[in-house]
Amino acid sequence: MTQVRDDRLEPALVRLIAVVLLGGMLGILNSTMVAVAIDPLSKEFGTSITTIGWASTGFLLAVTATIPFTSWAVDRFGSKRMWIIGLTVFLLGSLLSATAWNAGSLIGFRVVQGLAAGILDPLVLVLLARGAGPSRAGRVMGLMGVVLSLGPVLGPVAGGAILQGMSWRWMFLLSVPVGLVALVLAVRVVPSDPPRGTAESQVRLDVLGLALLGPGFAALVLAMSQSADRTAFAVWQVLLPLILGVVVLIGYAIHALGVRRIPPLIDLRLFKNTSFTASVTVMTLSGLATFASLFALPLYYQQIRGHGTLAAGLLVTPVGLGAALAMPLAGTLSDKIGSRFLAQAGAVVAALGGLLLARVSPTANEVWPSLAALVMGMGLGFVGAPTMGSLYRTLPMHLVPQGSSVLYMLNQLGAAIGIALVTVILKTVGDGDFLKGIHGVYWFAIGTLGVLLVATLFLPGRADVPPAASPAGEEPQGVPGQQSVDAPASS
Repeated sequence: MTQVRDDRLEPALVRLIAVVLLGGMLGILNSTMVAVAIDPLSKEFGTSITTIGWASTGFLLAVTATIPFTSWAVDRFGSKRMWIIGLTVFLLGSLLSATAWNAGSLIGFRVVQGLAAGILDPLVLVLLARGAGPSRAGRVMGLMGVVLSLGPVLGPVAGGAILQGMSWRWMFLLSVPVGLVALVLAVRVVPSDPPRGTAESQVRLDVLGLALLGPGFAALVLAMSQSADRTAFAVWQVLLPLILGVVVLIGYAIHALGVRRIPPLIDLRLFKNTSFTASVTVMTLSGLATFASLFALPLYYQQIRGHGTLAAGLLVTPVGLGAALAMPLAGTLSDKIGSRFLAQAGAVVAALGGLLLARVSPTANEVWPSLAALVMGMGLGFVGAPTMGSLYRTLPMHLVPQGSSVLYMLNQLGAAIGIALVTVILKTVGDGDFLKGIHGVYWFAIGTLGVLLVATLFLPGRADVPPAASPAGEEPQGVPGQQSVDAPASS
């Protein structure tokens, strides 16, 4: 008699997913919500848009710099304790941001929020991956992808709606009750986990690595952000942090590969695993294409079609909606048939949506660009969930925090590069013709998806899918549980 596999998620896991996504939504929404308030905030505090823009840039840099610390702190203090600390600090940062009295105080308090988001963002992946186990990673990552997809597009819409009827301070105050609910539920629902490190070498922080890795990535993100602001690469404000970031990251690589008694924050031998390297490469390129589209599409609606901020934000939502609809299905399918084919199909569909947007005209019925954005979002959703699922099927559980850190840092970098390149393309390709520049952005996105399609060839296929569901948090059979990475297997 054939045994029927029960694919239902246990009630405890469902509760965990809901509680973790509620807390994770805070950082994602706040990272994009403030973007639409730059102009009113500059008028409120009597300062330049460039200065107040650091309220967003400072948040992003704080997130990037904190993520490597989180990968160590999870094993040192436990994921539940770090999750509660992250929520508490985020609530504090939100309250302080709402009471800001000038541009400097707002930027400083936004950095506090960013530090907390740098704890929460990778922990969303860690908690869900450990709770699901490797054979259900795709489905759970698909559910998480709904929040990741809708957050960047709903943030500006929510910010615009708040600014139309209320004070800017409510952008931060509304996070407080949501955060309090998330905190109370986390205390009750998130399972306690003892710290994993016991030996002295395991609990000691790689201070030099932390001083190199976080600031190195933050410098690269800053360079991309400055390029977006100045619509150029060949200026010292871009080249200085870019060169500094590259030099510091080379220094980290030399440090991490050297012989030492303290394990590095991120063991670079992870990249010996072909599936892991392919997964983070695909997600980086996906972030680049996604944010290029999310940045260019509202500009089309505002500059070409003459819509206001809120209307343009609403018209961009099909990108996030398409991804949110596709990710749960794609994640579930990837647990059964592997990630490679689904990600390849998603890349092709996303490129077709991009091709339609690359031919959009000033007089086109607005239904067509919306449908094209929906198609592109659905394609990107079929790339994202299977790829994230493959990453967590590849890694043993004790390496999930490191894998999450790498994924988030590279995805942040990909997003920053995508936004920076949009501004440069609009200036150079468009050369005064804004619509031509928009077309150029989408041709760039199509090219990126072509490179992504090549990278999907190295994702695991059907034969690499675990045969049966594992209990929550259980490591796959045959995966050693040692603390260090001796030689990650190539897929």
